[in-house]
Amino acid sequence: MKGFAMLGIGKTGWVEKEKPVCGPMDAICRPIVLAPCTSDIHTVWEGAIGERHDMILGHEAVAEVVEVGSYVKDFKPGDRVIIPAITPDWNSVEAQGGYQMHSGGMLAGWKFSNFKDGVFAELFHVNDADGNLALLPEGMDPVAACMLSDMVPTGFHGVELADVQFGDSVTVIGIGPVGLMSVAGAAIRGASSIYAVGSRPNCVQLAKEYGATDIVNYREGDIVEQIMKKTDGKGVDRVIIAGGDVDTFAQAITMLKPGGKIGNVNYLGEGDYIKIPRLEWGCGMGHKIIAGGLMPGGRLRMEKLASLISTGRLDAGKLVTHRFEGLDSIGEALMLMKDKPKDLIKPVVTIKW
Repeated sequence: MKGFAMLGIGKTGWVEKEKPVCGPMDAICRPIVLAPCTSDIHTVWEGAIGERHDMILGHEAVAEVVEVGSYVKDFKPGDRVIIPAITPDWNSVEAQGGYQMHSGGMLAGWKFSNFKDGVFAELFHVNDADGNLALLPEGMDPVAACMLSDMVPTGFHGVELADVQFGDSVTVIGIGPVGLMSVAGAAIRGASSIYAVGSRPNCVQLAKEYGATDIVNYREGDIVEQIMKKTDGKGVDRVIIAGGDVDTFAQAITMLKPGGKIGNVNYLGEGDYIKIPRLEWGCGMGHKIIAGGLMPGGRLRMEKLASLISTGRLDAGKLVTHRFEGLDSIGEALMLMKDKPKDLIKPVVTIKW
């Protein structure tokens, strides 16, 4: 089979590999819809997780099941399924402790294009099929469903990490697709004021549609000063970091009220340390909490988030701005994520077999 791979840091291309082997609890799938991610860019061009050679990329897919192992109970060949980006080992001690995304080690629930070949291939392997696949609901657009692989659950996890409560004031830093889902999640959670930090016009418009009450354009001045002005110098209850870099944490700490929480779901691809300003952190005693996490993954989360789309509570399809057809176009779609033209939010590739 062929797959689109990271050949080495800064290099991508097509490779030929043996077809994956299905274990007794696993599944082999062929993609129907694929979506490249900014994480793929960090991995390839920033070397964020180190050198990888001939590793097939991709971790966002809706697919058709081709083969299942003898122990798989709930799925069969021909089923159309949503594949979460994070596929934990559900019998691990970490999963029993409630941190399945770290099953087998820190971030080890993230397997696709990290520890094993990803989904940008004619066929790919999914471990623990009963725990990690979710049936595509009847009538649901597979393109919109592909956003459930990573963009929706990651953005919503930022809301969970920040512990957004009814009536909270919330800043979302970065309104790419993940940040937009954080805006939507904060609105569903009951935030009263949502300050969305970004500048691209289509992202700004969509942030408003998802529930942002104010837009903070970082090109128009320091975002901390803008937030403090909008909040009469009080700051906000919660901050969700869905973009930026290692210096963004200092801004988040500064705009956060004492007793507030920061939820980070931004993949930090560069830098050795984050900087926490001493005074703004209350000299270490300000009760300003920072939580950074990888989204949980797994079947139950996919099914619950899919129900939000099915019931009309969430329109994740709005994230998709560019569409391609055929597996051969995945490289072009990936380069869009690297170059990030102004009209881009999220590209997808649909495949007909």
